[in-house]
Amino acid sequence: MMNRFRQALEEKPFLLMVSLPQNDETLARAAMEEGADGLKMHINVYHRASGNRFGPLAEYTDFLQTIRSQFAGPIGIVPGGSMEELNPEEIKQFDSLGIDFLSIYGHHLPASLMKIEGVASTFAIDDQFDLSRLQAVKHFPMTALEASIIPGSEYGTRLTFADLLTYRYIVEKAGIPIIVPTQRKIMAEDIGALRETGVRVLLAGAMAIGRTEDEMRRSIHALRNAIDN
Repeated sequence: MMNRFRQALEEKPFLLMVSLPQNDETLARAAMEEGADGLKMHINVYHRASGNRFGPLAEYTDFLQTIRSQFAGPIGIVPGGSMEELNPEEIKQFDSLGIDFLSIYGHHLPASLMKIEGVASTFAIDDQFDLSRLQAVKHFPMTALEASIIPGSEYGTRLTFADLLTYRYIVEKAGIPIIVPTQRKIMAEDIGALRETGVRVLLAGAMAIGRTEDEMRRSIHALRNAIDN
């Protein structure tokens, strides 16, 4: 069977994926029902945008199996917030649990874990990344790049033209699909301009969709409508 994440990238010009603020069935179901193309969850990490601490994989296997049984789209996972927090034994289980892609900062990804059987690899760059290195990306087996380039002090502010220029530059230089996470408060009216940069995935997280079921439903619904229209 083809990897679900790669398949989604092949079949759709622009994906709406949701980064769950908690590994919670109610929130995951809200995202699915409002039209998310894919989901992302976290383990072994403190997540700055949501303010939540996520524990080891064993705490979430029941949650993951439940969601996997209900959702045909890709599910990704952040396996840890640092090199030290990664657990190679957990990562070996990802394919059998139905996890489709790995999501991690490039400077946290051990070279030995670039290729994982059955699991697509994506990596993130931050605001300190030297963009001149982007041209080397196409030489490695990465499925997509997450452009997490907004400084933490600017989280939650509106999307600007300067951001669009940077995203377009990354699209041109990296040569693989680009994911934009909502470090900015990206709203429905921003979708047209964002798509014109050539970005392939909007990863909607706490800054754009909130943390409660009602907030998430309203926000994801609005983003879904903007993308479809």
